[in-house]
Amino acid sequence: MCGLLVTTDPATSREAFEKGLRRLQDRGPDDSRIVTTDHGMLGFDRLAIMGLTPAGMQPFKLGDDLVVCNGEIYGFRPIKETLSDKYTFKSGSDCEIILPLYKEMGTAMFSLLDAEYAMVIYSAKDGWIASRDPIGIRPLFYGYTENGKICFGSTAASLQPIAQRIMPFPPGTFYKDGKFTPYTEIWQPMHVGKESLEEVCGTIHDLLIDGVLKRMDADAEAGYLLSGGLDSSLVCAIAQRHSDKPIRTFSIGMDTDAIDCRYAREVADFIGSEHTEFRMTKSDILEALPEVIRILGTWDITTIRASLGMYLLCKKIHETTNIKVLFTGEISDELFGYKYTDFAPDADSFEKEAEKRIRELYMYDVLRADRCISSNSLEGRVPFGDLAFVRYVMGIDPAMKMNTYHMGKYLLRHAFERDNCLPHNILFRDKAAFSDAVGHSLADDLKAYAAECYTDEEYEQKRRQYAYCTPFTKESLLYREIFEKFYPGEADMIKDFWMPNRSWKGCDVNDPSARYLSNYGASAY
Repeated sequence: MCGLLVTTDPATSREAFEKGLRRLQDRGPDDSRIVTTDHGMLGFDRLAIMGLTPAGMQPFKLGDDLVVCNGEIYGFRPIKETLSDKYTFKSGSDCEIILPLYKEMGTAMFSLLDAEYAMVIYSAKDGWIASRDPIGIRPLFYGYTENGKICFGSTAASLQPIAQRIMPFPPGTFYKDGKFTPYTEIWQPMHVGKESLEEVCGTIHDLLIDGVLKRMDADAEAGYLLSGGLDSSLVCAIAQRHSDKPIRTFSIGMDTDAIDCRYAREVADFIGSEHTEFRMTKSDILEALPEVIRILGTWDITTIRASLGMYLLCKKIHETTNIKVLFTGEISDELFGYKYTDFAPDADSFEKEAEKRIRELYMYDVLRADRCISSNSLEGRVPFGDLAFVRYVMGIDPAMKMNTYHMGKYLLRHAFERDNCLPHNILFRDKAAFSDAVGHSLADDLKAYAAECYTDEEYEQKRRQYAYCTPFTKESLLYREIFEKFYPGEADMIKDFWMPNRSWKGCDVNDPSARYLSNYGASAY
């Protein structure tokens, strides 16, 4: 990951700007640069992944135009070759193609990029332009200076020294001439027609493999998070089949009751990866809690629980290896269904829930993955977030995606059944939520700690101080109070608590963990 910070206000204090950029140093520890113009400042902290030489350092310049981009542009080499007739390139960086491409296409390029990115362009002709990828895999926030000028940053914390009214930049949108314009709505299904089950699964199979392979293009060393669940196991199995040496896989679990570590080891042994397993304790979790909430910029229960194990795992990887790129299994659940979507009353309800989850991903699972990985100076790659894959799966008949097979996410499982790329018991293993799979004791320890922090009277008094998304458990109050220390008055950066759809029969629970649903079953073992 890299970090960017931009102010369009020439009156912005250089000292305040430097303070904001320093808050992005974990995202980009390899180099740092600020370019000052008559129109504002652009700052960039680099984590070198593609084009590792100093020539790949940003901002990139073309004439009087400038760009900073935190992102990966897949398939950039043929684009670069096409553009090379008119433009000279100095680095191996994928992001160097952005300014020439903008010169040729203007804002039309955003809808054509096969990329996950957040970028800000200064064009001598068009002024300031900013854009973010369709899912929001790469973070971008905006705020306004005292003079009412817009600023952009990779994190909310980076903007705090120079801006107010900080909000997440909407995915699938570009900013130009003071207006935010959606260029795509990837959560809107474009139905693929009446294909058979086998045809659908065949396309899922091919598109996911393509999504993994294109992300294996990196000049820096890569590793793979392996929980032992379906999604990360498939990513690892595909990558290993297309690697000429063992890939490096990593898992983590509580020291007492790690559910997934044994499955991760089974997968690693089966595919032949070089596997490393870490353990964490209750004290590790409680000690990391404030820092995790600070880097996340959220008060959401589910996101925080699931982030603790992921953050500590990424921290261990950063401290003990030279890996800079990490593959993860996020975004599969939103596409194919959670445990709670088994309770969807009909196909239309299932589809609307999937649309909501994809539309809001950037505030939950995608936020978690980015912050846990990037705060440890690593870059995340998310094959299930491949744009072609997401568009296709969103377009599948929702009745086919519903769990009528007595096994959630059946289409994804069946798509790889013939490949023999995973043990059958892994491919058809019930899902366990990550925050539970590292050990049920994680959430239990957090709840117990929160219960010790407040009497019942204190809880009722303190939670009512927050009119927006009022905490509804002692655990959620604890998270909100920690959040407010770092981001006072900025709770509306997150839309709501991530919860099952409580309007559905069977989903009216007060805890977001899937283990409180009646269909959790074998997921706990």
